[in-house]
Amino acid sequence: MTLTLDHGPLSGDPPETSNYTVEGPAHRLLMHRFPRRVRAVFAGETVIDTRRGELLHETGLLPQLYVPDEDLRADLLEPTDRSTHCPFKGDASYWSVRVGDRVAGNAVWAYQEPLADAEWLRGHKAVYWDRMDAWFDEDEEVQGHLRDPYHRVDVRHASRRVRVLLDGATVAEAESVRLLSETGLPNRYYIARADVREELLEPSDTRTVCPYKGTARYWSLRVDGRVIQDVAWSYPEPLENALKVRDDLCFSHADIALEVDGRPVD
Repeated sequence: MTLTLDHGPLSGDPPETSNYTVEGPAHRLLMHRFPRRVRAVFAGETVIDTRRGELLHETGLLPQLYVPDEDLRADLLEPTDRSTHCPFKGDASYWSVRVGDRVAGNAVWAYQEPLADAEWLRGHKAVYWDRMDAWFDEDEEVQGHLRDPYHRVDVRHASRRVRVLLDGATVAEAESVRLLSETGLPNRYYIARADVREELLEPSDTRTVCPYKGTARYWSLRVDGRVIQDVAWSYPEPLENALKVRDDLCFSHADIALEVDGRPVD
């Protein structure tokens, strides 16, 4: 993520605070080897099993895994009439994945005759992350998508006075929090449950998945009969990089005001 989004060197808006320039097109491509075995499973069948995967970093997009044609189960692929054009890579052909009665439509694509600047895509295919039932990085199941090796999450204990306010009323207040810094994203302040007025919170059905932190559950806020949906989230079973914020609450919502050391935070 740090390469292609926000102000990364391959983004559309690289930082000015450098003593170099990147010569080349405004839309940039970089492909390099993913260092571990990757598998994708659909309807109980292994569709991809590769130790030769390549991550394509592309301006404004999350990295995408491409694998050699030989590392996909060709007997499970059915060509479709779908075609798309990318001005940077060429014309893409598509295949569906069929296992018995289950079909993942147009789940696989390839640039069979790539443009000259992307010739290294020849002989490789890519698969939509969400069209498969499960992905594995070595023997560990992946949440969301493969992790970008240039993206990181750091959690630090911080002596920060943090207040969460709704219409001037305090929802949470802490003198010490856990500060989570994640590549390309603003700092997030995670507050211990003991420092939150939990009687104002009620669990939400919303869940989101982050490949770097895990599956988040959300909380809504009920005050004077008013319900504000999904004002906070927590990670009950965080991944290893976010273990320090287990069960802590992070607040972010347009109706919520956040103060850190007496100063408002956008």
